[in-house]
Amino acid sequence: MKHVLISADMEGATGTVSPADVTAGTPRYERFRRLLTQDVNAAVAGFADAGADEIVVNDAHCGMDNVLIEELDPRAVLIVGRHKPLGMMEGLAEGPDAVAFVGYHTGAGEQGVLAHTYLSHSILGVRIDGEPVGEGEFNALVAAEAGVPVVLVTGDDVTCREATGYAPGCRTVTVKRAISRHAAVCRTPAVTSADIRREAAAALSAPPPRPVARPVPHVVEVDVDSPHLADRASALSGVALAGPRTVRMDTPDAMTALRRFRALSWVIGGGREGDWT
Repeated sequence: MKHVLISADMEGATGTVSPADVTAGTPRYERFRRLLTQDVNAAVAGFADAGADEIVVNDAHCGMDNVLIEELDPRAVLIVGRHKPLGMMEGLAEGPDAVAFVGYHTGAGEQGVLAHTYLSHSILGVRIDGEPVGEGEFNALVAAEAGVPVVLVTGDDVTCREATGYAPGCRTVTVKRAISRHAAVCRTPAVTSADIRREAAAALSAPPPRPVARPVPHVVEVDVDSPHLADRASALSGVALAGPRTVRMDTPDAMTALRRFRALSWVIGGGREGDWT
């Protein structure tokens, strides 16, 4: 039996370059939901080709209700909705044999398409044990602690290049080449779907070895763009100011770090004021 968990984000999906592409309520969003679903379906088909008999798709973008279930490959099931303990990594506790990151992006401050870490604003950088991480590396750290390899990553070229560092041996599919945060050279859905299916099959047929988890505990540091957001975040238990615009927290393991960071991001996001000139 082979059980695969697909964590599906949207900023790294085929064709997406604009905030409107990934923001619910816009005409462009409805179009790109379909392209995200096509990327996911390609991964599902590839994993099924390689013998997976349990494929779980966890919708991991924003409100976590983006994948079109009526168009999802019936060989998969969908975790939908944002109120779930592990967020982007929901489903990991059920013990998959492999994890795939589909439609992922690079972290805040990097020169990648729609680059950010959890918030499109306010968070300028995140470090774990002194090393910069984006969402992909953070989630891979959680997977490694559970002994589950990341076998496939799809997104722009920056994202795929980073993945080879935090998930050695994983397969990658570059669906677009970043020009800036809001521009890219994009490959067509027919081409990216074929590549994702092929690489997903190869990834499960010859997965990388069981990952080695980092030593625990972990120190998580978060840089924000305004001192008032750091001050607001430091009101949370276990979160301390480490500078005018930096907070830190000590966590016993990666899963706890992920859950606490999610709560921290909500507090930071809720403190942002409107734009003015």
